[in-house]
Amino acid sequence: MSESVVLPALGESVTEGTVTRWLKKVGDTVAVDEPLVEVSTDKVDTEIPSPFAGVVEQILVQEDETVLVGGVLAIIGGGAPGASAPVEAAPVAEPAAAPAPAVEAPVAAPVAAPAPVVEAPVAAPVAAPAAAPVAAPIVSAPVAAASDAGYVTPLVRKLANEAGVDLHNIAGTGIGGRIRKDDVLAATTGSVAVAPSAPAAPVAAPAAAPAAPSALRGTTEQMTRLRKVLAERAVASMQQTAQLTTVVEVDVTKIAALRAQVQPQFVAATGGKLNFMPFFTLAAAEALRAHPKLNASIDGDNIVYHPQENISFAVDTERGLLTPVIRDAASLNIAQIAVSIADLAGRTRENKLKPDELGGGTFTLTNTGSRGALFDTPVVFLPQVAILGTGVVTKRPVVVQTADGADTIAIRSMVYLALSYDHRLVDGADASRYLVDVKARLEAGNFEPNLGI
Repeated sequence: MSESVVLPALGESVTEGTVTRWLKKVGDTVAVDEPLVEVSTDKVDTEIPSPFAGVVEQILVQEDETVLVGGVLAIIGGGAPGASAPVEAAPVAEPAAAPAPAVEAPVAAPVAAPAPVVEAPVAAPVAAPAAAPVAAPIVSAPVAAASDAGYVTPLVRKLANEAGVDLHNIAGTGIGGRIRKDDVLAATTGSVAVAPSAPAAPVAAPAAAPAAPSALRGTTEQMTRLRKVLAERAVASMQQTAQLTTVVEVDVTKIAALRAQVQPQFVAATGGKLNFMPFFTLAAAEALRAHPKLNASIDGDNIVYHPQENISFAVDTERGLLTPVIRDAASLNIAQIAVSIADLAGRTRENKLKPDELGGGTFTLTNTGSRGALFDTPVVFLPQVAILGTGVVTKRPVVVQTADGADTIAIRSMVYLALSYDHRLVDGADASRYLVDVKARLEAGNFEPNLGI
């Protein structure tokens, strides 16, 4: 018998999640509550445990693909009947309600549940009054012994680490002996029983643990050659140019939908995932053709308008920030740009670029949103006169117009684009006109003819 593993609700406003890593592959066996897949949402990154025991027969959502809450992630089969965990709706298994038998004897011999598949011995190290008799008939897998912490969610593990609690010394009161948040909170107060009303203080625990101290604290090191060059170029650029930044907000909901629609074909055709960066690159490069001031450089008293749109893009490496170049980007399609970005970024981090692949850029893109930033004010590096920063794409409520012209509120995928430019050549009006054209191209979302797959 096969069972479907679906994406559970991971928060009140979370409607979808992206699979970041499968912890099991087709053909692997998996136990109840064993971590199966890692999922990322706009609220949380977490592991999804398997609600069933058996063999992974199919994986229906690949890594980097997005699925709605309730969507099927995988098919698991081959498990013994009754080996599945009751998943949230466990109390449904309660009916054969014998007349409230051993309420006063929680540690009595196993309660005669209605034909259970597994006897579920109650290893009651600490019987929580009134809670144990309900849990015993529901459990379809043996309750974990106190010496085995079993699978715990990342939240519970984090809470235990912050409180200094050894999970192996806790007997879980959840389904299948699973350790819950209340078990950890009870252990921190010295009580083993679950006390829902007690954890008033722990609720105010810090939302995020402090970052681990770096080993570089209190040390001194020599600047690398690359860092010296970057520092000199940044200072020279700020001293020799007049820089300012203009920001626009862009609705990329149509692009998000297109990505989800063509992702499987794109991966099959190129071997890599399709993210937002190729769309930003193509829109930026196309707009440069109509706004040559931003694709120019100043040579003494002369202005040099470049014949091609050679887009530098920032790559964060252990050695420092490097900017390989995609040449003649406006003439490429989305697939060609995506492949170029992946290839150049990979070889940049591995220090395998050829020298000419880092030179000749006429305009720069920097994905400041890759680490969650809304936007920043990037620095223009000479001899270029402009750089475009792309912020993180986030879903939020936005006022939009319906077909009949009425205003309404909808959830949209939004991003900030920040253009820094050299005011010696580019005026604010020039920058705004350029950004408006980029914005219009992205919001129209008409990139199907440019996909190249």
